[in-house]
Amino acid sequence: MREISKIAAVKQLPSKSKVAAYCRVSSGKEHMLHSLTAQVSHYSQHIQNRRDWEYAGVYADEAKTGTKDDRPEFMRLLADCKVGKIDLIITKSISRFARNTVTTLETVRELNSMGIGVFFEEQNINTLSGDGELMLTILASYAQEESRSVSENIKWRIRNNMKSGKTIPHRVYGFNVTSGKLVIKPDEADVVRKIFNLYLSGLGFREIAKKLNAQGVKSPKGGSKWYLSVVRKLLTNEKMCGDIKFQKHFVENHLTKHVVRNRGELPMFYLSGTHEGIVSKETWDSVQAEILRRSKKGEIN
Repeated sequence: MREISKIAAVKQLPSKSKVAAYCRVSSGKEHMLHSLTAQVSHYSQHIQNRRDWEYAGVYADEAKTGTKDDRPEFMRLLADCKVGKIDLIITKSISRFARNTVTTLETVRELNSMGIGVFFEEQNINTLSGDGELMLTILASYAQEESRSVSENIKWRIRNNMKSGKTIPHRVYGFNVTSGKLVIKPDEADVVRKIFNLYLSGLGFREIAKKLNAQGVKSPKGGSKWYLSVVRKLLTNEKMCGDIKFQKHFVENHLTKHVVRNRGELPMFYLSGTHEGIVSKETWDSVQAEILRRSKKGEIN
């Protein structure tokens, strides 16, 4: 007679979800970087304390706006999702994930198609839930509008400062910035004066660049190569005679952060005598008149 024995079923343990976190700060200031460190520590502990979760890492970007696609850690997170390393992403809020509605929704939908959810803690939204995308659309639009509003407020403050001359100038060749003011840097100032004198003696931008290169003079970027565009920029920079023109460039929009030349779209502000000039006003005016004269005659400047 055959014997039949019962084999006990092996109880399979439920598989753990591979969970990662994403965090970001929009400023490189020290207190913000401390905040980022705290966030990384918090999420690391939070994920590892869950028995049903497998720690898949914390991805953290520093000093990025949330409106660009060049966040290295964010892009690495998406790449790891595509190769199956992550099942769920947790993040503080929609605005920390991305402030561009289109980018947010496109990213979430791409992740959803791979079965990967995103959980936004502040809004208590899981994108894999039934009403997750509807709520996300509404809140992402709000986050984008908030970003636009903040951007406009910053622009307003900067332009008001420009009108009153309170804006701190950027470092420019020939000067250092000390206590918010341009102060002549002697060695570079000597090169600037030489360039102005060479131009008034009849040399053009290209010829001056060649002469400086032949003499081994270091360029504004620290190398030994001068270009006609660099020479032209110095000869037409009003800071060389002690004045400052504000808003020669501006940020096109709050999403792309693309800086463009101001060709009359916005007002400019010209302040005279803001600092000691490297060349006199007479020399400056003579060079500008000569540039205009050569241009009208079709000469190579």
